[in-house]
Amino acid sequence: MAKRRMFSMDIIDTDMFLEMPSTTQLLYFHLSMRADDDGFVSSPKRIIRLIGASDDDLRILFSKQFVIPFDSGVCVIKHWKIHNYIQKDRYHETIYREEKLMLKEDMNGAYKMDTECIHDVSKMDTQVRLG
Repeated sequence: MAKRRMFSMDIIDTDMFLEMPSTTQLLYFHLSMRADDDGFVSSPKRIIRLIGASDDDLRILFSKQFVIPFDSGVCVIKHWKIHNYIQKDRYHETIYREEKLMLKEDMNGAYKMDTECIHDVSKMDTQVRLG
């Protein structure tokens, strides 16, 4: 994990970000500072306790989609690659590879959940009715 992080004004200077409570904004900055080189944060609840934020602050970040949660308890900063570019010689891949596989990048570089269908519903199997 690097010791320096950047923040894009394109994200943090938006009305959506600035309308959040200051404790929620602070939590976002602390989560981002502690994220690995792919934007994953392993212990968001520990960070909440460390800075005196509340679980509601994290829920706001989830609901406004600034942070994407996973069932494992890990979360990822959605706009990570917009905020930070890490040179290949300094980059360390995340240990949360399974969660990373669940993500796609949009054309701006923001993460989003990969919601691609596994089954093709346009080819339905023949249904058999009895009676």
